[in-house]
Amino acid sequence: MPRSFPLEKIRNIGIIAHIDAGKTTVTERILYYTGRTYKIGEVDNGTAVMDWMEQERQRGITITAAATTCYWQEHRINIIDTPGHVDFTAEVERSLRVLDGGVVVFDGVAGVEAQSETVWRQADRYRVPRICFINKMDRVGANFKRTISMIEKRLKARPLPIQLPLGSGESFEGVIDLIENKAWRFDGNPDSEPEEISIPDSERKRCGEYRHALIEKLAEHDDHILEAYLEGHEVSPEAMRQALRKVALANKGVPVLCGSALRNKGVQLLLDDIVGYLPSPLDVPPVSTIDTHSGEAVTRLASDEEPFSALAFKVVTDPFVGRLVYLRVYSGIMKTGSPVLNSTTGKRERIGRLLLMHANRREEVDEADTGTIVATLGLKSTFTGDTLCDVDRPVLLESIRFPEPVVSISIEPKTRADQDKLTGALRKLTEEDPTFKVTYNEETGQTIISGMGELHLEVIISRMISEFGVSAKVGKPRVAYKETITIPVQSEGRFVRQTGGHGQYGHVWLEIEPRERGSGFQFHDATKGGVIPRQYISAAEAGVKEAMETGVLAGYPVVDIKTTIYDGSYHEVDSSELAFKMAGSLALSKGVKKAKPILLEPIMKLEVVAPEQFLGDIIGDLNAKRGHIEHIEAQGDMYVIRCLIPLAETFGYATRLRSLTQGRATHSLEFYKYRELPAELTEEITEQAAGREYG
Repeated sequence: MPRSFPLEKIRNIGIIAHIDAGKTTVTERILYYTGRTYKIGEVDNGTAVMDWMEQERQRGITITAAATTCYWQEHRINIIDTPGHVDFTAEVERSLRVLDGGVVVFDGVAGVEAQSETVWRQADRYRVPRICFINKMDRVGANFKRTISMIEKRLKARPLPIQLPLGSGESFEGVIDLIENKAWRFDGNPDSEPEEISIPDSERKRCGEYRHALIEKLAEHDDHILEAYLEGHEVSPEAMRQALRKVALANKGVPVLCGSALRNKGVQLLLDDIVGYLPSPLDVPPVSTIDTHSGEAVTRLASDEEPFSALAFKVVTDPFVGRLVYLRVYSGIMKTGSPVLNSTTGKRERIGRLLLMHANRREEVDEADTGTIVATLGLKSTFTGDTLCDVDRPVLLESIRFPEPVVSISIEPKTRADQDKLTGALRKLTEEDPTFKVTYNEETGQTIISGMGELHLEVIISRMISEFGVSAKVGKPRVAYKETITIPVQSEGRFVRQTGGHGQYGHVWLEIEPRERGSGFQFHDATKGGVIPRQYISAAEAGVKEAMETGVLAGYPVVDIKTTIYDGSYHEVDSSELAFKMAGSLALSKGVKKAKPILLEPIMKLEVVAPEQFLGDIIGDLNAKRGHIEHIEAQGDMYVIRCLIPLAETFGYATRLRSLTQGRATHSLEFYKYRELPAELTEEITEQAAGREYG
């Protein structure tokens, strides 16, 4: 059966950027120009198609990554519009994991901002080819050259400007195309075609310099252009485009465009370059998988003829159709009603209805072929990061890594009727969002929810009220501290219970050592001569992991340790997995107490943009909050302060900054790493924890 669309003409792309750079506005214009919508949606008016959630329209920001499909120049473009706010970084992470290319949007005035760096690093990690779109060139203070310089310095990237702005600020009227050596004027009317004009005489020198620099950079990667360049021949636009595509796909350079999405300037040319320079599924390396039978690495080519494999990258509870699982099909074909294997869990599933999504609207299809991004109904046991594959040819795709939550609050239902609703809502929300965690504190009897920041938890609670009808009382935000150890120790765990009949006997010796920050937990079996049977080793490991969930100082999880089981003993009759699990748990708890435990606190990267007159007040305030100022730089008539600050000191900072600067400063926060908490604060938090436990 022929494909629904040629694979080489598919583009799976994400629109990524810092909050407020104009991602959703760019996407709305793309949908309008490709004929997907017949009326332009506006973020400020709450009419943006891609910001369909009630919470998104109230706040004017993107919270959840929305998927859509459109067509341009006989190409199918599958787009995911991602959030810019750091609290929703998981949405960017999972989107980049399944996309082939990205459009990175920058604010022409602010340039490279804090979250721009984060999304760029995420794209680097997944080796996603990108093009850059410098937006808002119509605003006063927009500076194309400075933004190019910031891309080079702050992102360590190789920008290749292929357009120059024609005018700036209010006089911005179009762009100069350096490849074709001509200019385009836009009148701002979304229904008008771009007007081709000759390059103004005042711009010819600048244009010649930029074009010459572009050819020089392309010559480093293309022999034909190098030859023409050395012999002094004119380089054709077609040769430049081919070389530029090759450089972009190899991640050796990033084409840079400019425009103003809000004023409908430059978006059609951006669409041309999405098709021209971003990869099809055939242009990216074949996906690497693990054969679950042999444990060996195997590749799956992007072809309908290959066995089926797909990655679940998002789970959504839709109020109208139920539980939707978003999939990226890497190889083969998936049909409605066909059986598949979830190789992550080992469970078989059956594909229900298949839906092409347009934000929260749906278009039903019978099958999804290679390269498709599709949502499906009917998968009960599939979660974010799971692999679905052919039942007879099982493989495992690389899953998705998510950051750990850093802020917690307590939540309790107002009435008994709300209890069941709350349990159901929390289960569905944790399925949807891998950075949202729910735990139950045995000592206090409280349910604790944890997320990436205050806004993240605020949106979760808002959704519980509006979507799930839960009434709940919410505590104040608390920092998600961690515990770790500073010296290696040896520790014995012995669990012996004698009752009538069989008793319980488990006995282990552990060596517990500190590891580097952020390196996680490692368990090593160093027993010799069968001193402990194999099945009891894994039980002891389970006990160690369970004890790590509640540390010894203040009940926070223990992290970054290596535990080696090296000795112990067992009883032929009385030993059991339960006894060894208890022994492992006891040994870990006793060992951590002896190993000079410390508390770790989350440190945030804070970036403040403010007028010069407020610099002294802001810096004084940050110093009082245990902030460590790393860098201050002028950006036009504003100053950018970059600082590392403990998360505990940032609660309510937006209000504080507003009052310090008469509302004229902006800030962004992003998680950096965990660091040791000062001794006097450790004592204070330990006492508070003791008060919660016994008070």
